[in-house]
Amino acid sequence: MSKQRGGKVDPARSLAILWRTREPTSRGAGPGLSVDRIVRAAIEIADAEGIDALTMRRVSEALGAGTMSVYTYVPGKSELLDVMVDAVYGDLPRPTDPPGDWRARLERIARDNLALYRAHPWLLRAETTRPVLGPHTLAKYDHELHAVADIGLDDVEMDAVLTLVLGHAKSAARAALDVVELERETGMTDDQWWQTHAPWLEKFMTTGSYPLAARVGTAAGMAHGAAYGPDHAFEFGLQRVLDGISVVVAERAAERG
Repeated sequence: MSKQRGGKVDPARSLAILWRTREPTSRGAGPGLSVDRIVRAAIEIADAEGIDALTMRRVSEALGAGTMSVYTYVPGKSELLDVMVDAVYGDLPRPTDPPGDWRARLERIARDNLALYRAHPWLLRAETTRPVLGPHTLAKYDHELHAVADIGLDDVEMDAVLTLVLGHAKSAARAALDVVELERETGMTDDQWWQTHAPWLEKFMTTGSYPLAARVGTAAGMAHGAAYGPDHAFEFGLQRVLDGISVVVAERAAERG
């Protein structure tokens, strides 16, 4: 479980908030408050300040409302995170005219999800292996499954393919965020780090003990301008993931004759 989440959550109450089947009518809830308004304020805080800054009190302050008023609508941070995740899933584009080729459709899904993580880095920590059962989450899943609905896979394989592609996008987003956070924490860019370590690295490499590492590391460093190129890693990995999926698709076509 994410450190951002508390203990047990009442599923009935959580689902009622996600699907907006019950809005509080308490007189003390405060004028103009709603689940939607609370969630959007929480998303703005998490986007600007990070998920660690997100508290029910901080949301209340942003809304100019009492903390207990906010609790009237959302009972705790775990429920709030669920609704935030579901809300940003609703911001993902769902084109009505996706590319006709399954590979292009999956590429689009991977890029859209990577863009979502970049817009909302806190999402990397808010998501869990247990899906949020909200309307936008289910709509996202349904839409993305259509990318592989007609390529000869069975239902379990369709789910596995989508999980693989989304996992790659999430992994790439997390690695890219690590680069940004490391630069912020150390106050040193990758280029500055390399310049500082270059004399020592050159000393060790020129001994001739690691010729392959020296050659490949130099080539990669020059290509990326750093020890790690997030964009290159995403693009290269995505194509290899799709190559692997194409093998399965071809095998299923051969089985059908």
